[in-house]
Amino acid sequence: MSDSAKARKMAERVKELTATAIRAHVKDPRLGMVTITDAKLSPDFREATIYFTVFGDEESHAASAAALDSAKGLLRSNVGRALGLRHSPSLTFVFDGLPEAVNQIDELLAKAADADAELHQLAARAQYAGDPNPYKEDAVEE
Repeated sequence: MSDSAKARKMAERVKELTATAIRAHVKDPRLGMVTITDAKLSPDFREATIYFTVFGDEESHAASAAALDSAKGLLRSNVGRALGLRHSPSLTFVFDGLPEAVNQIDELLAKAADADAELHQLAARAQYAGDPNPYKEDAVEE
């Protein structure tokens, strides 16, 4: 079993090496504006899962995923050579949908804040129903 700190450090290194190799060596025209967001390594360092995002629509996501999949061997050899491990980790690219989810949550929070502000404005203009003093008072005789 490997140390988790070592695994995190190696995963960060795999992320950096993959991003550098994509920028320097992959010349596929299908590859869009790809950002490597995260990398995870198996405990034995044999398998690496690399998360990426792409700026654009669904078509550019699919095209970039296909370009990364076709360049997997080149990227694996560059990463393995730079890491200096006995076995180069096999690379698996996974689209990271987190930025889109964050944008949706931000939009929902903005709508909730607008609704909350509107509710506070309605509450500020509200008046109590009935008499100002609803309790019965006995007449005080002098």
